[in-house]
Amino acid sequence: MLTAITRAVSPAIVNCELTFLDRRPIDLHKAREQHRAYEQLLQNLGAKVIPLPAEPTLPDSMFVEDPAIVLDELAVILPLGTESRRPEAASLANALEKFRKLAHITARGSLEGGDVLHVDRTLYVGLSTRTNAEGIRQLAAILAPHNYKVVAVPVTGCLHLKSAVTLIADDTLLVHPGWVDRDAFPEFRVVEIDPDEPHAANTLRVGSGLIYPSCFPGTQERLSHAGIAVTTVDVSELQKAEGAVTCCSLIFEA
Repeated sequence: MLTAITRAVSPAIVNCELTFLDRRPIDLHKAREQHRAYEQLLQNLGAKVIPLPAEPTLPDSMFVEDPAIVLDELAVILPLGTESRRPEAASLANALEKFRKLAHITARGSLEGGDVLHVDRTLYVGLSTRTNAEGIRQLAAILAPHNYKVVAVPVTGCLHLKSAVTLIADDTLLVHPGWVDRDAFPEFRVVEIDPDEPHAANTLRVGSGLIYPSCFPGTQERLSHAGIAVTTVDVSELQKAEGAVTCCSLIFEA
């Protein structure tokens, strides 16, 4: 069964970590409404949603994608690139151990799930402000016995690799070419974002559906011209916390 782990919005979200965005006021009530609508959309697309309770002292904890990678064979628990976020992993590991054997990357490395683009047996991993070479090396060593290939991809100008590129069809990527080199993915067809919408490259595949933020009409038109249909959701308050549609859930087959 397709399963999505989510976590309720922390009341401390106004104190979230920000790297590439200026701090703006976040409406907590509206953020929670948007998050519930996102969870409902996951259900509508066929996922069983497992909501974890809010972590009142961890502002970024609703971004459950970052502390773990879930594959068919195991889940890898990650040391996040921001020290204040590292406590998020413990309760997420407790939830995941019901479904997968756990492996752990140790703290000399840093790695965040937002930097991991998983396509078949390859994991493209962003070298970013949150993920370092040691974290990628450890991940490759953990996954080698399971025949996964790990490919490091430099990222500039944005928080994570999936801020710059996401999979929108089996053979097609949505790309911000200023933040990641499209030549790193030579085997894929590429749709480029509307240049007036720099944060528009993040999408989430759920079963046969594709979730997309409602605030990027120019890029949505490009997707339509490429034959890619999306279901939109308003995540404007969550985006103020440097969030995106991929980072608010961990999706896997249970």
